[in-house]
Amino acid sequence: MYHTEGESNTSDARQAWLEKSIGPRSAPLLRRDSDAFLHQSLSSPCVSTIAKAEGIWIEDLDGRRFMDFHGNSLHHIGYGHPRLKAAIARQMDDLPFAPRRFTNDPAVRLAEKLAEIAPGDLGKTLFTTGGSDANEVALKIARAATGRFKTVSFWDAFHGAGMGSASVGGEATFRSHIAGPLMPGAEHVAPFACYRCPYNHAGPDVCGLACAKMVEYVLEREGDVAAVIAEPMRAVPYVPPPGFWKSVREACNKHGALLILDEIPTGLGKTGRMFAFEHDDVIPDIVTLGKALGGGILPIAACVARRDLDVCGDFAIGHYTHEKNPVTARAALTTLEIIEDENLVERAAELGDYAMAYLGDRLDGCAIVGDIRGRGLMFGVEIVRDRETREMGHALAEGIYYACLEGGLSFKISQGCVLTLSPPLTIPKEDLTRALDIVVAAVLEAAR
Repeated sequence: MYHTEGESNTSDARQAWLEKSIGPRSAPLLRRDSDAFLHQSLSSPCVSTIAKAEGIWIEDLDGRRFMDFHGNSLHHIGYGHPRLKAAIARQMDDLPFAPRRFTNDPAVRLAEKLAEIAPGDLGKTLFTTGGSDANEVALKIARAATGRFKTVSFWDAFHGAGMGSASVGGEATFRSHIAGPLMPGAEHVAPFACYRCPYNHAGPDVCGLACAKMVEYVLEREGDVAAVIAEPMRAVPYVPPPGFWKSVREACNKHGALLILDEIPTGLGKTGRMFAFEHDDVIPDIVTLGKALGGGILPIAACVARRDLDVCGDFAIGHYTHEKNPVTARAALTTLEIIEDENLVERAAELGDYAMAYLGDRLDGCAIVGDIRGRGLMFGVEIVRDRETREMGHALAEGIYYACLEGGLSFKISQGCVLTLSPPLTIPKEDLTRALDIVVAAVLEAAR
């Protein structure tokens, strides 16, 4: 099995990396970690240790530093932003917690701020502690609003690890074997993936948007779908073809289904817009946010719905202990203020264009580079064994990954062979260039 969500942590290459590269201070902690934690794919055993995290940098116990181009997509403002740490400290002094049934100013202000920055009538919010839960809240709202229970989502998508979110997800690591039986009514179709079109079309200029038409086909065929739930831009990464989301939006309107867009990895400026769906000139009925919302320090996520979808007042759809935690709310509110005050959305767009052009120029004609794609500061390089057949270069990509770690750059591999690069929006341009040079050198060396 290859993993959409990251590289294998049990491969021979991983073991070779550990034996060669882990220092004497890190090795004992890695052994303790392995002994103490339940093991799971992609997570434990770990790749290394972390002793410090600041800005774009992480550092292990042996003093090795890595530019972090993964960060679980939560380090938009970098690690340990001083303004954020100060705001959290003040809030802990002022009000450290709010039990359910009591409201507080930071939580209300955050909900108001999300309504302010979200387009259209997206104005009613519920907070959760993680993105998986936020997606489950969205699914409950869709059921209540439509009186239906079915969903349409994409194979290879990731929406969280809970039973409901894994059911609408499409990644085998999270929904197969021990996970079943899953939530009924979770219909799936092939995703947009223009480089590897599942419908075998040459490109969006000749395909007639077959991927969007399949969504419409299922909506019409089933007739009672509550919602389409999807990532507006797939974080693997894949950018939707022009017109895709407009077509799906029209199909949802026609067949009475809500459109839920999961912006947990892509939202809050990562793609060069505050919300990734703004690139495609559509507005969902519900949007979910998370990861970067807590500023890379605290866990908080949000489900933001149209105001007229406030239809669950008689039911508990997200009765969480930390539903209106003033400290996590303050962290999120301050993070949004930092993103705005430091013009990080515009910066992501500018640096993303620079990175894509830089990689395209330096890797032009490279025999193992199949595709370079992305938006803003979420971009990737797909590694292939053969550019003509597009055979996936799993082993090549894994070798490049460890070479980059040796060079001081951390990221993740998606879909088995895509070098997925997602730096903080605060990254200095010279550090971005340095990181890109590490990638280029490793790719060219692997191509020899």
